[in-house]
Amino acid sequence: MLLKILFAPVLGPIEGVSWIADKILEQADISTNDLASLQKQLLALQLAFDMGELSEADFEAQEEEILLAIQAVEDEEDLDE
Repeated sequence: MLLKILFAPVLGPIEGVSWIADKILEQADISTNDLASLQKQLLALQLAFDMGELSEADFEAQEEEILLAIQAVEDEEDLDE
């Protein structure tokens, strides 16, 4: 504990930058996971339609919802850059 206090002026900024980098990586993982999750949903929907488990009207409605969500995530990523 004493060493941590003594080295705080030196290690403090380094730990702060490390913490910020971790938070940025977490946010990047969250948006990537959202996009990947939506793409998996779209694939599962397509498979269900191809196997005859969904009517065309249900498929189109759900597909539009997922595509709009994907577009929103991509637009948000473009704004963050």
